[in-house]
Amino acid sequence: MTILFPIPENHHQRFSLHNEVHARAHITLKLPVTSSFLALSLNSEERNLERLHLEKLCDRYGVPGPKEDASYFRATLDSFKISWEQHAEFSSYSFYDQNNIEAPFSKLAIELVPIDWLTQLPGKTIVAAHASIIDSSTPSVSSIQSISSFFSGNCVVGAEVTGGAARAFTDFKIHADGFSRFLILDDHLKSGQAGRLLQRLFEIEVYRVMALLAFPIAKQLTPELKKANHQLLSITSAMANSKGNDSDLLDELTTLASQIENNIATHQYRFGAANAYYKLVEQRIDELREKRIQGIQTIGEFMKKRLEPAINTCTSTFKRFNSLSKRINNAGQLLRTRVDMAIERQNQALLTSMDLRAKMQLRLQETVEGLSIVAITSYIVSFIGSMTKAANTSDKIDINPTLATALSIPIVLLLVALGVRRIHKKIHTWNED
Repeated sequence: MTILFPIPENHHQRFSLHNEVHARAHITLKLPVTSSFLALSLNSEERNLERLHLEKLCDRYGVPGPKEDASYFRATLDSFKISWEQHAEFSSYSFYDQNNIEAPFSKLAIELVPIDWLTQLPGKTIVAAHASIIDSSTPSVSSIQSISSFFSGNCVVGAEVTGGAARAFTDFKIHADGFSRFLILDDHLKSGQAGRLLQRLFEIEVYRVMALLAFPIAKQLTPELKKANHQLLSITSAMANSKGNDSDLLDELTTLASQIENNIATHQYRFGAANAYYKLVEQRIDELREKRIQGIQTIGEFMKKRLEPAINTCTSTFKRFNSLSKRINNAGQLLRTRVDMAIERQNQALLTSMDLRAKMQLRLQETVEGLSIVAITSYIVSFIGSMTKAANTSDKIDINPTLATALSIPIVLLLVALGVRRIHKKIHTWNED
């Protein structure tokens, strides 16, 4: 009897998060088995169509399709099993034909899938692979030479995997049918181990291809990187020359910075994804627990030799772009400082010139004011002279106009000067307020 305890209300995502660790459990297979794998890149419209397309296949076999929000789905459809997973940038389909006792790659799991449904799958193929697990005692796989014959005579890589329970071989090449191949020899694999092993091998294949999507971009950007480095060197060399035009250099540097930042923003996701996918490849290889088979490379050694240099190129290219961006930023700060200092010197010279002009205007104004005092005094004295002359026409007043005018000159001059000085003090007080 289940006892329910009065615990607080569940978080709305509690059960979905709790069950996430069980979401993509490895498939259980009956050996021997052959499998076909497809990884398809899709745009947003195709991602909506693929679930509907998968439902059509399920309807054909009378099996419930995936839920509306599902990102993975597994089912047994008559004579084969199907596993579908939707990832951030691609979707994968795995088809399994169990108890297949045919020779490796003679009867393929994908042959059981309806052709009309297969040809209408939305998306673009980025990985297609066949895998076959057969008993290691099969005479046709008794030696490396016989194993190589299943890979068109190509040099194979492989190792003991899953703690010695099996041996896995591949040539990492696309064959005439458009598929790569994996051959697994079953020494004492369990059904659960077989499903995990196949999934790891398929994931190594798809993740390595997804990681390499950044490699063509890195090669494409290398000439641009060299050109930008040369342009930055030219700008910094011109900066060292004091005769250079800082404003023109700053415009050129700003244009270069915008180009570099545009490249970083455009390709940052792709380069970051390349490193993430490469780490997944390394993780899946570690999970294989490889043991060397004398005379051939292990899968891990092959990947380290062939894949790691390309990833290092991508990482190096992106780091060089970031380093170039920082150098451009440093040069820009230095150049802006020089431009600001030049503008400050120009402003200082302009202020000095304006101050000199103000002093000249003040002196001119003082000169004009002196002349104004004389003019005002002359006008007032003339007015006084006219008044004394008019008063002298009376018999009762006897004033000498010339003497009165002469005596009024210093008095009027002093009064006018004091009046002008008082006006200056008033103006100065207003300016201070």
